[in-house]
Amino acid sequence: MQLDDFIEVWSVDFEFRAAPGERPDPVCLVAHELRSGRTLRVWQDELKGAPCPYNIGADSVFIAYYASAEMGCHLALGWPLPVNVIDLYAEFRVETNGRSLPMGNGLLGALDYYKQPAIEVLEKDAMRALVLRGGPYTDKEQDDILDYCESDVTGTARLWREMTSVLDSKPRLAHALLRGRYTKAVARMEDAGVPIDG
Repeated sequence: MQLDDFIEVWSVDFEFRAAPGERPDPVCLVAHELRSGRTLRVWQDELKGAPCPYNIGADSVFIAYYASAEMGCHLALGWPLPVNVIDLYAEFRVETNGRSLPMGNGLLGALDYYKQPAIEVLEKDAMRALVLRGGPYTDKEQDDILDYCESDVTGTARLWREMTSVLDSKPRLAHALLRGRYTKAVARMEDAGVPIDG
């Protein structure tokens, strides 16, 4: 299998809140299909009870940065998990383990490593705080949160374009998809919780 075998490539990010030990409560979703340019921006009241709005079948690949969080949101919404997942966090770590990364190994650090534009750290921190504060949100706050979520989606898409040359070989793609399967397993474990024999 090669990257060109996928009909659709979806870059996806959720913003969510989660109390310690609890399932995520999605606030919004932004998804961008890289081949067609189609973008979905969905607020929380449109998520609950709705079907997954993008292709998660075998002919599509779902990309995210730290994909287990997005898989957890899928489970919290009762959505099936995508067949094919590539976690660019794991792939970036494969590329850079042992190297000095001045901005760390988060999405902003990965974008900096590849000399790609990204939002400022302070802006990211402020938007995370707004999401975690919880609603109700004003119309402007909703737009700001969706814009912030979209900035992560477009950043992930830029990172994908930078990394496709290393991912587009049979052994590396197979390993990336295997690591993506692991993110689904992690999300299922987190969703089920850790049993405690009291």
